Amino acid sequence: MTCSNRLALPVILSLPAMTRRVLAALCLLPCIQSFYLPGAAPHNYAKGEAVDLFVNALTPMRSGSHDKVQSLINYDYYNPKLRFCQPEGGPETQPESLGSILFGDRIFNSPFDIKMLQDNDTCKTLCYIPDVSGSEAKFINDRIREDYAINWLVDGLPAAEMTRDNSTGELFFDMGFNLGNNEGPFQNQPALNNHYEVVLRYHQPSPGAYRVVGVLVWPASIGGDQGPGPNCEATGARALQLNEDQIQPVRYTYRVSWNQSDTPWATRWDNYLHVFDPRIHWISLINSFVVVVLLCVMVSMVLFRNVSRDIHRYNAIDVSEDVQEDWGWKLVHGEVFRPPKNPMLLAILVGNGTQIASMVVITLIFALMGFLSPSSRGSLANVMMICWSCFGSISGYFSGRVYASLGGTNRRKNAFLTATLLPTFVFAVIFILNLFLLSAGSSGSVPFGTLVSIILLWFGISAPLSAIGSYFGSKHGAVQYPVRVNPIPRQIPPGPKYLKPWAAALLSGVLPFGAAFVELYYVFSSLFASRAYYAFGFLTLTAGAITMTTATITILFVYFLLCAEEYRWHWRSFLIGGGSAFWVMAYGLYYWVSQLRLESLQSVVLYLGYLLLLSILVFLVTGTIGFFASYWAVQKLYTAVRID
Repeated sequence: MTCSNRLALPVILSLPAMTRRVLAALCLLPCIQSFYLPGAAPHNYAKGEAVDLFVNALTPMRSGSHDKVQSLINYDYYNPKLRFCQPEGGPETQPESLGSILFGDRIFNSPFDIKMLQDNDTCKTLCYIPDVSGSEAKFINDRIREDYAINWLVDGLPAAEMTRDNSTGELFFDMGFNLGNNEGPFQNQPALNNHYEVVLRYHQPSPGAYRVVGVLVWPASIGGDQGPGPNCEATGARALQLNEDQIQPVRYTYRVSWNQSDTPWATRWDNYLHVFDPRIHWISLINSFVVVVLLCVMVSMVLFRNVSRDIHRYNAIDVSEDVQEDWGWKLVHGEVFRPPKNPMLLAILVGNGTQIASMVVITLIFALMGFLSPSSRGSLANVMMICWSCFGSISGYFSGRVYASLGGTNRRKNAFLTATLLPTFVFAVIFILNLFLLSAGSSGSVPFGTLVSIILLWFGISAPLSAIGSYFGSKHGAVQYPVRVNPIPRQIPPGPKYLKPWAAALLSGVLPFGAAFVELYYVFSSLFASRAYYAFGFLTLTAGAITMTTATITILFVYFLLCAEEYRWHWRSFLIGGGSAFWVMAYGLYYWVSQLRLESLQSVVLYLGYLLLLSILVFLVTGTIGFFASYWAVQKLYTAVRID
């Protein structure tokens, strides 16, 4: 029912009051304006309408015969040393989200003059640069040698080169295109691509309406005399090689071609979102779940058979007997819930681990549901930042509850450190890395205003929520233990070497790391090799396998510890659960050797800094999983047996 189909006034007045309110609300529905998520609604162009082309930062990439990434530094498109063509009135920054800025996006307008279905195959001059100096030529040549890529955006779509996947033979759009050519005869003296063949694919959903569904660019190097009018014929032309010892001119040209496509606007990203080697993903997942199933079966057999036998034997002992002989894990029933050393630090780590794990879970759910549209740049980082800030209450609650359960009494100090310790450390590392980015003149450096925004998110949202969570966690109090703690701690006999803390952590971390080994390569390539990652389904299944493997292997090791009369399991369960982080760090160093060739100090420091942060976050999440799994198992174990 709408306002155009009104009921007669007497009929409305005769209806009950509640019904009248519902009808009034329904009549207002057509007056409500709808909204859409960024990048989720198509833009219909009319013939002759201007199509804006925006430029983004230059990023290093793999290309041609160079199989290693040589830098981690991004550069602004309008860096003065690159001498690219600028629009009249100077470049204007486009609005960017917090996540887009953190990911190094720097989007500006450009001087390209593109109109829908007009000037087809017309050679145009973009601009003429009369005086490229020797120092600028050296800077440009160095970036070509490092395989830098140019990144453009048209209607939210990135400009790409059409590439064939060697493993599957499929054609896909590889985002970005080469700044120049440094292969073959150009290894010693690279060639600058100063001409762009731009192919815009469009779809016509209705008469007079056109939508951009693909952006392809074929760059070319056209040397010779740069003074006359535009020359777009690259076939047989001599390449443009910049001389580093003299000033020389450069003319940039482009030609736009329009190709009609059957691809609808809703599926235009399918050509870009290419999953490399999907069979390897599936094989890795199958292997991971086979490991998880075998591990769960093994743990179930060991624990169920042995523990059930022990419990039956212990409970069958006559309580009237004067002598009751305990052995195995029952010997330490009076010590197993003894508070560990540094309970506050353990509670803080567990609290921050739950916050990060919750952030990861919600982010993956949003990604699987399609809310993190690739056309909305930085949406992934935005969701992660928002979830991390809003889940401060989860961190405070679990930290306060665990701290109370471990016998802690200084609740205010625990609440303060839970809200400040990890964020301060992460912010300090990022701040130091940002200084190196600034020294390199990188566009990836975080502006001062963005750093202030992050601090405000921390102080304004995360820290207060963490304090509230700590209050409720402490209010709920400690978890009730099934057995009492002896007043005097017992001696711990020497245990086997494989149960030593660091040995157990390394051994236990092999299986969770093995479950994520293949997927970790694609994650590292996305972080450090400028390759987009969109296989969130594979990533979610891999995360589930890691969770199950970490929980079961930690429970198994804690059971072995208790059988060896080692009752100090709290810290060890966290360390054993987080053991995969050490293998992640080792894999990161291997990835550096095998996939990267970092020559500048800034790139080396950036890689090691980001690798350290990633390993610490993995350690916190997996360590928290191991701690809670062990806590639950120990509670169940000592609840099931009769203690006299």
